[in-house]
Amino acid sequence: MSEIARIGGQLKRAFEGEAWHGPSLKELLAGVTAERAAAKPLAGSHSIWEIVLHIAAWESVARRRLEGETALIPSEEDWPTVNDTSETAWLEALAKLESGHRQLRATLRQLTDADLDKIVAGQQYSFYFLLHGVIQHDLYHAGQIALLKKAAR
Repeated sequence: MSEIARIGGQLKRAFEGEAWHGPSLKELLAGVTAERAAAKPLAGSHSIWEIVLHIAAWESVARRRLEGETALIPSEEDWPTVNDTSETAWLEALAKLESGHRQLRATLRQLTDADLDKIVAGQQYSFYFLLHGVIQHDLYHAGQIALLKKAAR
């Protein structure tokens, strides 16, 4: 199996399941309502919704960087403000997360193992480092979501 395939498998498991550590991001988000997603049960924390938009933004940046862009992220996209807290808007946020993740995985499938040593445009790290960072980032925030769900009970 190629290293790209291994990384792709890890990215997929972190996002949608069969992860060794426990629930994936998507499993944690299943059944979360807009009201619960917008809640901030812990002082000073982001909401589940804000975390979802943050993950989506960074997966988009990672994809664009893998495609050769010198992609930067403005602060308003890094932690977007949630203004519309309707169920429709929440479903749109989840769809954005899912779509962006699928696009990232599609871009990953276009790479070869040799591409993993390439340096990301405008950065000082490799594609390999970036991809593992995305997986770590998703799992870090999945843990936050799990804690926010428990705190809201």
